[in-house]
Amino acid sequence: MSSMLTSAIRTLPVSSAWAAGALVRSLSCSSQLQAAAKPKTKKTLGKSGVKNVVVVEGVRIPFLQSGTSYADLMPHDLARAALQGLLTRTSVPRDVVDYIVYGTVIQEVKTSNVAREAALGAGFSDKTPAHTVTMACISSNQAMTTGVGMIAAGQCDVVVAGGVELMSDVPIRHSRKMRKTMLTLNRAKTLGQKLSLISKIRPDYFAPELPAVAEFSTSETMGHSADRLAAAFGISRVEQDEYALRSHTLAKKAQDEGLLLDVVPFKVPGKDTVTKDNGIRPSSMEQMGKLKPAFVKPYGTVTAANSSFLTDGASAILLMSEEKALAMGYKPKAYLRDFVYVSQDPKDQLLLGPTYATPKVLEKAGLTLDDIDVFEFHEAFAGQILANLKAMDSDWFAQNYMGRKSKVGAPPLDKFNTWGGSLSLGHPFGATGCRLVITAAHRLRKEGGQYGLVAACAAGGQGHAMIVELYPQ
Repeated sequence: MSSMLTSAIRTLPVSSAWAAGALVRSLSCSSQLQAAAKPKTKKTLGKSGVKNVVVVEGVRIPFLQSGTSYADLMPHDLARAALQGLLTRTSVPRDVVDYIVYGTVIQEVKTSNVAREAALGAGFSDKTPAHTVTMACISSNQAMTTGVGMIAAGQCDVVVAGGVELMSDVPIRHSRKMRKTMLTLNRAKTLGQKLSLISKIRPDYFAPELPAVAEFSTSETMGHSADRLAAAFGISRVEQDEYALRSHTLAKKAQDEGLLLDVVPFKVPGKDTVTKDNGIRPSSMEQMGKLKPAFVKPYGTVTAANSSFLTDGASAILLMSEEKALAMGYKPKAYLRDFVYVSQDPKDQLLLGPTYATPKVLEKAGLTLDDIDVFEFHEAFAGQILANLKAMDSDWFAQNYMGRKSKVGAPPLDKFNTWGGSLSLGHPFGATGCRLVITAAHRLRKEGGQYGLVAACAAGGQGHAMIVELYPQ
């Protein structure tokens, strides 16, 4: 693997050689880093007069490629399974939970408040409030920070947050003309009125409106945006394939070594029990190089191999005030500290959320990039990740687009997504944020760090970043 990456470096532009070189270093030294990790002593980020919010536990059912074992289920089935997995792992009494918040993106019409339906299905009291939020790929991030706000404000002591997505079955609508006709037909009083409306239906009325992972404001798919972003930052096809291969290789290693502790088994009704993610598939540069561009044809660089795949999955995370967690006998995993949300141009800067959010959250927390021990960034596309890393490491970009005097710098890859990322583990839109946070907490414990930084881009040109602090051992 290392020799292949080293060979690829020689083919890259000088400006991008650092990225591929860091890939070699991260793969060759990840095990040594874990073995040599020592606890660090840094200041805690707790604030006087503000309640500490802790992560007690976080779980997810295995993330699966759409159209596989979860294909016949509904979103609330997956969310219910995640909630039940959380209850089983923590033994938290259902009646202790004050509130439930879930994130989702592609809403199923019959269960638009999927949080409520999943909660009832998981056996929570009908007196436990639950609501659903949507903020594209940072929907469960919003669910978590909503819970943080409730606890910090003293409104709740225990909140369950999570996210769910079922890309195997998305809503397909009748055309607007057909919907209007059917709604009018429903209000028709007489047989004559009904026959008159039916007679106006034309063949084109039956053409369905298919959903697309596209921006409403630009009508452009995320893949097109990723392709243009990669071109703007000079990210080659080789670089993108190298990074995607790194993600799958590290995810496979983490899976084999039992590091993906957040995964809980799910007995799919009528099928076998699912125990692990099924999208982790390390390939080779040769095989990946055979794939054709998926969006900008024929010269684009974004392919199925260097993009996250359509994924089904759900996650859940148990948040408490520190006092409540300790009173109940729990040993928290981490504190959730400062967080920010950002927005920028949804066309040319659609996927640059981490670049804008990272310096803001660091400044808010009084930290520098060097203080961060673990980075967990959402990988929508390999080109998107590499473009963010280049933008973060560019004084020119900082000065001309961010209104900053200098760059924030790029995270070192030996601290970056070292257990795989969305490219390999999967990306159920609404569920990814919780995976990022609990993975950061587990990596901090495993590697001896204190601060983790979670960041993600989202449709609409938005982004999120949060500081995760290890709970004292």
